[in-house]
Amino acid sequence: MSTPPPHSRTAAATAAPSARPPGRPALDWRIRFGILSLIWGFSFLLIKVGTEAYAPFQVTLGRLVFGTAVVAAVLAVKRERLPRGARTWLHLAVAALFLNALPFSLFAYAELTIPSTLAGICNATSPLWGMALSLVALSEDRPTRRRVAGLGIGFFGVLTVLGAWQGFSGLDVTGTVLALLASLSYPIGWIYVRRTLAGAGHSNLSLTGAQLLLATVELAVVTPLFTSMPTSFPVMPLLAIVALGALGTGLAFLLQYALVSEVGPTTAQMVTYFVPVIATAAGVAVLGESLSWSTPVGAVIVLAGAALTQSRPRIATPPQPDTHPTTERPPSPAPHQRLRSRH
Repeated sequence: MSTPPPHSRTAAATAAPSARPPGRPALDWRIRFGILSLIWGFSFLLIKVGTEAYAPFQVTLGRLVFGTAVVAAVLAVKRERLPRGARTWLHLAVAALFLNALPFSLFAYAELTIPSTLAGICNATSPLWGMALSLVALSEDRPTRRRVAGLGIGFFGVLTVLGAWQGFSGLDVTGTVLALLASLSYPIGWIYVRRTLAGAGHSNLSLTGAQLLLATVELAVVTPLFTSMPTSFPVMPLLAIVALGALGTGLAFLLQYALVSEVGPTTAQMVTYFVPVIATAAGVAVLGESLSWSTPVGAVIVLAGAALTQSRPRIATPPQPDTHPTTERPPSPAPHQRLRSRH
């Protein structure tokens, strides 16, 4: 199953058709690709810094507030309206839970006890979970030897990261399980969106704004029940939350849609494979987190397996007339790619 990159979790990334924006962007797509990779790679570091002073639910709520504010500002400038219809909003509320509120919160809780480097690598397992679930829930997704092999390789990589041969010694099991559950939440949300919002007819920006707004409301209801108002507001953790929301959620979604529109979903989703590398480098260099040999080796194995699960066989073209050179047609887009945004 072809999936959006691990952080581009909105219904729009999966379901809504859109047209290519007119004009040539000011920055080359490769530069924007690099910026997006850096933003999402540093998100795990920002979560870690935020949870040093604030409760995980408060970090997530702040992230969603500032992310929603960025998207709302763009909606206002472009004079786009939020989607209408109770049914659409109900489906978006479920999407907001599984694609934003739940995984964001789980990662924040996980990083109370595990390094940001491990959280970033756990996030990269989303394509593996996605393929495993799609084989059960989506009849159009048929397994191939290559994809099944990728699934096995990927989970072997997870065991390598966790040091399974040492009995997981020195590993916080609860935090690691929470991070893996966060990565599992994303493909559950994708499958739900494919079944309920595909072809909804709303713009990416409109769906994203509504989804983030609903996720914010969900966290605003839950947070007071499990946390108390902070007695102080340390500046650095607060700035980390602002950056996590405004950049890692709001701006990053906008960059992602523009990339998908310009270079296509296949190239855009390659950001998935850079995020854990940057997250690991940031955690080690900035936070001084320790790194054993099994972490980077396991991460490479995870990414290799994830890449195989996303691969699809090439489809040969019929013979061409002699007057034209024979060419090989690129693989047909997966059903998921046809349904989701081209933006």
